[in-house]
Amino acid sequence: MSKGHGYHGKMLRVNLTSGAITVDEPGDAVYRKYLGGGALASYYLLRELKPGVDPLGPDNMLIFTTSVIGAGLLSGANRISAVAKSPLTGAYGEAEAGGYWGPELKAAGYDGIIVMGRAPKPVYLYVSNDRVELRDASRYWGRLSGEVQDGIQAELGDKRVRVLQTGVAGEKLVRFAAIVNDLNHFNGRCGLGAVMGSKNLKAIACRGSIRMKPVDQALSKQVFDWFRSTYDKTRDRMHLIGTMGAVTRLNSEGVLPTENFRHSVFEHAEQITGQRLAEAKLVAHGTCYACTVACKHHATIEELGVEPRYGGPEYETLAANGSLLRVTDIKQVVLANQMLSQFVLDSISTGAAIAFAMECYERGLITTADTGGIELTWGNAEAAQALVKMIANREGIGDLLAEGVLRAARKIGRGAEAFAMHVKGQELPMHEPRGKKSLALAYATSPTGADHMEAPHDPVFTAFNPNGTLLPELGITESVEPAALDARKAKAFYRTQRVWSFYNAVGMCNFTAQPHNHITLTKLVEHIRAMTGWDVSLYELLRVGERADAMARIFNVREGLTPKDDTLPARLHEPLPGGPLAGQRVDPAEFRSALADYYTLAGWDPATGMPTRAKLMELDLEWAA
Repeated sequence: MSKGHGYHGKMLRVNLTSGAITVDEPGDAVYRKYLGGGALASYYLLRELKPGVDPLGPDNMLIFTTSVIGAGLLSGANRISAVAKSPLTGAYGEAEAGGYWGPELKAAGYDGIIVMGRAPKPVYLYVSNDRVELRDASRYWGRLSGEVQDGIQAELGDKRVRVLQTGVAGEKLVRFAAIVNDLNHFNGRCGLGAVMGSKNLKAIACRGSIRMKPVDQALSKQVFDWFRSTYDKTRDRMHLIGTMGAVTRLNSEGVLPTENFRHSVFEHAEQITGQRLAEAKLVAHGTCYACTVACKHHATIEELGVEPRYGGPEYETLAANGSLLRVTDIKQVVLANQMLSQFVLDSISTGAAIAFAMECYERGLITTADTGGIELTWGNAEAAQALVKMIANREGIGDLLAEGVLRAARKIGRGAEAFAMHVKGQELPMHEPRGKKSLALAYATSPTGADHMEAPHDPVFTAFNPNGTLLPELGITESVEPAALDARKAKAFYRTQRVWSFYNAVGMCNFTAQPHNHITLTKLVEHIRAMTGWDVSLYELLRVGERADAMARIFNVREGLTPKDDTLPARLHEPLPGGPLAGQRVDPAEFRSALADYYTLAGWDPATGMPTRAKLMELDLEWAA
């Protein structure tokens, strides 16, 4: 295993309680079996974390992982995973992010970082080639993310240092606090920023000089030559408008979450689209390390003080802080996005918590006496922004909402649980399962709670055909309609879920690879062979995705979750009141049947939810039982 070829074989281990810094060398066999990302982190988490630990206590572990192809030059193949026990759900927590921090960590000589314990005072970790040290971060505690990044770069005398950090929300232990690198690339979900804050770890700053090179340079050149000759970004909608372009399409299809999921069509959707920002020339292209697709868009609104370094709203942010709240001013949504970046909050859970509060306010369950005089009416952008600050600082009603909608609803009582849109405690993403019914399975079975990134969504399934134009390597040839929730839908979801779990393990972006974009599974396999020198097959790599899913499931069963937790909010079983899909709902009987089919395909015991002994043997996971 030679330094600079694919991966280093070194995981940095930091004990914040004692200050000890050591290096693990897992060995080639571990890297080949888990690749990186959530799979490699789950391997450590299951082996070392004792069941029942407090997610916000010193015994929780926080693990950051790149992959065996991290810091290579293939577009989209440089994402990082953050993994810990989630303070939001009490279950498995994982979130991915793009950007430049992961490649910089690889350039410093490490494939990942395992953080343990709790520092006696705020610190940040500085990693620069052979220099690894904990430094005082007291001056950055309580500061907004931009100030922290500027301060650390100035202190180290290097503007090119890459800074990953938790924010004020993480310091205050907001249960859906996020982690951000370079101010606009987020490990958003599961509250992992609160885990970082609970450890008094403000940031991890990386700078390195090692450049990763493929083992097989001839094969690597073939892959890059293919990409250059076949990819045309001038025709790629993901490059031209990014995820922001989804607002108009989803609204026209009748699946845009609106007013806390009471509706699925927003009559003012055209006012909060990415197209509107682009037409007003308020956005410019941004990207991640070595990525030609460049789907990110950075916003500037001078009169509101919006700076491009905080990025711009992705689709989830536009919907969660726009249509979900009935906010119609795109500039106010962009301002909210910057606030979320400055305080480092998950934009989905924050928007969902505010929508929950607005519905409770409308129904009289909370009043201005609870809100500090703020009128939480639908469409009130200023009220929503006030709540962002209150949540981040745990002030007033923000202290309640910072607990997440599940805990907030239990405290409010009087039927508030009906308006808390979550699964396992994690707030629903901005996709409507009553119109895209594979999401009923995705939300219910995801180990992290409601998650829209478990597998491709239903419109992909409608395009499967005998010619195999989308994912020919999987052999899926039957089209399945979005409204279907049957055995064929369960099969399509299960097969494609393995692909996306494999993508997470290897750090691949879903928006650069098939079925959503250009890079095929075949070419990705060739890239992995070139970077590592391994003669891997697609079969072997998809096994890694399934292995990751099984380990996360084992973790949750160990923490006390059962099949009874694989459920949906009652509202999703009610018919949509209007729009193109009026009357559609997730039928409870169909849902239970599809869930049972999924359990059978995944090899999970329907009584306990645990992967069967045969499945564990098949996946070489007997040790995890």
